[in-house]
Amino acid sequence: MKQTLTFGEKFGYSLGDLAANFVFQAMLALQLDFYTHTFGLSPAQAGTMFLVVGLSVAFLNPVMGVIADRTSTKWGKFRPWLLWTALPFGVICVLAFTTPNFSPGAKLIYAWVMYILLRVVYTVNNVPYASLNAVMTSDPDERTSISTYRQIAANSAGFIIASLAIPMVRFFGHGNDALGYQLTMGLLSVLSIIFFIVAFATTKERIQPNPQQKSSLSQDLSDLFSNGPFIVLFMATLFYFAAIVVRGSVMLPYFRFVSGNVDLFSWFNGFGLASLLVGVACSTWVSKRMGKRVLFIASMTLAGLLSAVLFVLPASNPRFFHLTIFSHTLDVPFGKVILSEILRQFAFGLSGPLIWSMMGDVADYGEWKTGRRASGTVTSAVVFALWAGLALGGAIPGWLLSGYGFVSQADVQTPQAQAGILLTASAYAGLAFIASGVSMFFYPINREKNQQIADELTARRAKFAS
Repeated sequence: MKQTLTFGEKFGYSLGDLAANFVFQAMLALQLDFYTHTFGLSPAQAGTMFLVVGLSVAFLNPVMGVIADRTSTKWGKFRPWLLWTALPFGVICVLAFTTPNFSPGAKLIYAWVMYILLRVVYTVNNVPYASLNAVMTSDPDERTSISTYRQIAANSAGFIIASLAIPMVRFFGHGNDALGYQLTMGLLSVLSIIFFIVAFATTKERIQPNPQQKSSLSQDLSDLFSNGPFIVLFMATLFYFAAIVVRGSVMLPYFRFVSGNVDLFSWFNGFGLASLLVGVACSTWVSKRMGKRVLFIASMTLAGLLSAVLFVLPASNPRFFHLTIFSHTLDVPFGKVILSEILRQFAFGLSGPLIWSMMGDVADYGEWKTGRRASGTVTSAVVFALWAGLALGGAIPGWLLSGYGFVSQADVQTPQAQAGILLTASAYAGLAFIASGVSMFFYPINREKNQQIADELTARRAKFAS
């Protein structure tokens, strides 16, 4: 049974992901460089902070899912959290990217406190936001469509961060990167607050659990761990986000120290993220024909192989093309490294909406099997895997670079450290992407099963709604 949503609701919902991803994408692409090159932590200090805080706060996700499932307001269970967290989210984001004039020990404490607060407020905001997808519609294809909108928005934020953040830091900072980061994230935080409020105002929760449903925390957890598709999605998500951060966090050091031209970083990301947006936009169309499971496996395999290709490509000397825009000539670089990123990001973009869409499908599977629905619990548990993956992905590059002899705030790195950067960006990241695809081989919900579950649940809900 089709349950089509309006463009306005999908677009409004997607603005919530645009807002959140100003921070999320900054953590993927900039946090290692910010905390080492600008803030002044060592790679080992930064990596340890990312892992300890990331894993610790990840345990807040299931707690937040339980809280959201049991929230009851006139606006629904999940929507009000977007409104309640908008202002704290923006303020803490700015503080987390502020470099205080403290002693080294005090700065380390400040970094930990602000990073903890940033991760907490993100979780309190993002778990209800992600759960909202599962209750806006019961149609599996519409869920993928909603997820496509949000992924386009999320990757648009990624485009802004990866392509424009460093130029913005330089523009606002006038040579003072610490000030530049603070003002750049301040501007993006104001936009985030506005977008969260719009997302709250334009969405609607349509799917409600059976009013006779009785469950406890222990029952919810028991249902969760007996849900086979959830276990598979959990592992795929863990590797997926670890791979993203392992790759993303070392690309700026790659261009700074291996390529020797940090200005190429923005072009590399601009070309890549434009291609990613095309891949995301194609995802719904392709998944309707291939199924979510098959498409995810293919996407991760290609992303892994195209990541590994970086190891054998020349890091410097791209060709430059002269582009004239309104009488101004722009030198646009292009080479094998950029071409490989265009192909990698397109392949990766095809998988972008799938995890978020599958969260709703896994919640449906649990309700179909047990008669009890816990969208927030399922979503938060998968988001736990997301943050655990981010924590591992953030820590691994810091530890690896430290082991290869990377020196913070140095203008030049040793050949051994450069090799470590290159291996991390190519082989290690590629293996993580492929591991995510291998996990999905065990996912039991194909396209036909997905539609069968959706139809049967719609019939059940019609009975208890009447």
